[in-house]
Amino acid sequence: MTGPALSPATDPLPRPARTVPPGLPGLDPRYSHVLRDARGATWHYLDTGPELERHGLAPVGTVLAVHGNPTWSYLWRGLVTDSVAAARGGGPAWRVVAVDQLEMGFSARTGEHRPLARRVADLGAFTDALGLAGPVVTLGHDWGGVVSLGWAVDHPDLLAGVALLNTAVHQPDGAAVPAPLRLALAGPVHRLGTRTTRAFLDTTLALARPGLPDDVADAYRLPYRAAPDREGIEGFVADIPVDAAHPSAPELDRIAAGVARLRVPAVLLWGPHDPVFSDRYLDDLVRRLPHAHVHRFSGAGHLVAEDADWTPAVLGWLGSEVLAPAGTDGSATAGAGTTGADGTAASPFVPLWAGLDARADDDAPAVLDMAATGADGSARAVSWRALARQVQRVAAGLHAIGVRKGDRVSLLVQPGPTLTALVYACLRIGAVVVVADAGLGVRGLTRAQRGAWPRFVVAQRKGLAAARALGWPGVRISADPLAPAVRRALGVAHELVDVARAGEGAALPAEPGPEDEAAVLFTSGSTGPAKGVVYSHARLSALRDTLAEHFDVGPDTGLVTGFAPFALLGPALGTRSVTPRMDVSSPRTLTARAVADAVRASDARIVFLSPAAILNVVATAGALDDADLAALERVRTFLSTGAPISADLLGSAAELMPAATAHTPYGMTECLLVTDVTLDGIRDAAAAPDAGVCVGRPVPGAEVLVSALDDDGAATGAPSAAPGVLGEVLVRAGHLKERYDRLWLTDQAAERDTPPGRWHRTGDVGHLDAQGRLWIEGRLGHVLRTADGPLAPVGPEQHVERVAQVRRAAVVGVGPAGLQQAVAVVETVPGVRRPGLAPEALTAAVRAASPVALAAVLVVPRMPTDVRHNSKIDRARLAGWADGVLAGGRVGRP
Repeated sequence: MTGPALSPATDPLPRPARTVPPGLPGLDPRYSHVLRDARGATWHYLDTGPELERHGLAPVGTVLAVHGNPTWSYLWRGLVTDSVAAARGGGPAWRVVAVDQLEMGFSARTGEHRPLARRVADLGAFTDALGLAGPVVTLGHDWGGVVSLGWAVDHPDLLAGVALLNTAVHQPDGAAVPAPLRLALAGPVHRLGTRTTRAFLDTTLALARPGLPDDVADAYRLPYRAAPDREGIEGFVADIPVDAAHPSAPELDRIAAGVARLRVPAVLLWGPHDPVFSDRYLDDLVRRLPHAHVHRFSGAGHLVAEDADWTPAVLGWLGSEVLAPAGTDGSATAGAGTTGADGTAASPFVPLWAGLDARADDDAPAVLDMAATGADGSARAVSWRALARQVQRVAAGLHAIGVRKGDRVSLLVQPGPTLTALVYACLRIGAVVVVADAGLGVRGLTRAQRGAWPRFVVAQRKGLAAARALGWPGVRISADPLAPAVRRALGVAHELVDVARAGEGAALPAEPGPEDEAAVLFTSGSTGPAKGVVYSHARLSALRDTLAEHFDVGPDTGLVTGFAPFALLGPALGTRSVTPRMDVSSPRTLTARAVADAVRASDARIVFLSPAAILNVVATAGALDDADLAALERVRTFLSTGAPISADLLGSAAELMPAATAHTPYGMTECLLVTDVTLDGIRDAAAAPDAGVCVGRPVPGAEVLVSALDDDGAATGAPSAAPGVLGEVLVRAGHLKERYDRLWLTDQAAERDTPPGRWHRTGDVGHLDAQGRLWIEGRLGHVLRTADGPLAPVGPEQHVERVAQVRRAAVVGVGPAGLQQAVAVVETVPGVRRPGLAPEALTAAVRAASPVALAAVLVVPRMPTDVRHNSKIDRARLAGWADGVLAGGRVGRP
């Protein structure tokens, strides 16, 4: 249908509903309809039902979509179009009904105020008039989310699922209403901003990221051209329940309570850059709908429907979850923590704190603190007995102040006895530990804290100051005693010493189970924005068991580690642990003397260092004296993981520990141990013709497959163990992550086209050889798409790095996909002062060494790398820089 011309703004109220005029971008007016309900109110709505019928497609159900304020059903035009296209393409035929609420969009203007309870009743009257039958999935955004959930709670017999974009059903006690809403509600500003002018409307449209096209913005404004048209916008804002005394607060409470009882499939799609509905409200919804799939679109804001490609997610969810076979509930897949990598029964679950409990009466050292030395210069030692007692006290104290099973607790504490006690205390009461590396920087840490949204934060002064200044969520607990004035200034609610005192002698709650969440560990951010990786108790325990078995860790082993997550596993492994004196946010600060001091203090037999740390350890080896060297001679196992490391560098580090077997395991935050190779194994592999870095064979309990790359560089091949096939690396293990945190679509991508069982696509590219060894050749996103097919960068880089003057190299692609040319970017010895084209002699040497033709050779003073490893080169950044340089742009630093 096509609509009549719009009525003049001076038309008196009431004014009936109208269909949309032709010419609105992305919206076919054939979907526009008008309906009169039993009470006489007229509604405008979009409906795909007639179009499906025209094509002979019978709907499997209906999506009832409800917009918020100040948008209208135009918000859902993408789902309207895409759902019909999917049905015509052979997918399930979902009817989409997107309604304009009364006083909004092209629905009737009645001049009546409509509080929340009335809007929920209005929607019921509309669906009754439409004759809507089940199954129905509600979809809502902004305050339309609340109205849609009200309908869902009131129609359980029709309800099949709920989908939400940024919205809220509860205003937390003590939390202020978001600033934009406070402004819109303020006295004379309210009417002026919402009705008299378009300020509220235009401000909302301006929240789109990066911005709406002019014609789309005009389409949103179309039904709100004049002040009388915007009366519904004014009324909607006035109806926001700012406190318990507001007339609509009881209805909001009723809906919120009802949502918590819903057991239908649910999906929450969120824009984190929303000044109105922040992650605070997402966290509340997750608690009410714990089975919901959640995805935060990292670049999206309030108008997530405009900012992100969200319709495929909803359509996929409708097909896989709402239409799931009988007997499933559409909830997130349960973990397989009590099974092995192949799905078979594994050993009985032993909680992570069992090793600590077993030594609770032992006065031997459990954790050594190199940052706190005694008068004689020795490290402060905490015994197993003292650690077990402190864990008991802190666990009971945390429970006493309100920390409950499933609550997230962010720990911003330097490695040492305090952090160790906190980790095991949280795990023991079922709290979920949130660990984000300080190397992420302020922006990365802020993104991590807001993404995980912990209910509690335990931090030292620096972390507390950051939490206060940057608005990080969570009740603040100071790990250190503070002066009262400082405590008030930092917004600290508790001090850890008081928490522990409150837990003295108190009983602990029941232990968490193997499938309960245990930790959210954030990736380094070296291959994209840092992601939270969720581990269950079973999967952390499986990691402990794998480490203990593969590296033969026992009570007398001792562990020195420059990588905090593994230091925290010391008590779980039943062995003493120590972190060397260093700045954990910058591994490059670790010195050879600090390693020797830690080994001597702990009499450790295992040393675990990151690649970034090894560089400086080797560089500072000249400061070691005879006593240091003697201590290092007692080490029998040396490990470095997190990023590829050259045989020469590993060998240089191993020379400092001549009795140790040097290992460089391969893993990632999602699966911390996958394969392992010794220094001897690396040297043996050097004679092989394979390109890439050999990372060895899978450790016991782990499996590796490769999904071959096609001509476009996409990993589309059936996963296999065939040797010599370049493709994306897939891994499986009992200690593989549970899932990504609130990144459902990322999980789906990581599990795409995998064999039966729990597999993970790593994003790494490589191949298996005939001996079953894995060779890593780069990241999937760094593969060059040339006219000759995909080209992985690591192999050519290794050849370039054999040139005497080259310290590090990166081979990147410039030009259009499918026709990319290879360019080498090198860091030289000695270093250059300015980036740009390489000197002629160096260019000739690099081209002669490279196995692939190079369009150019560029030099940089220093490669852009991640902080945690100092070796993961940001090739994407270098590719963009090289493309600009070769196009004649300004030659700045990459």
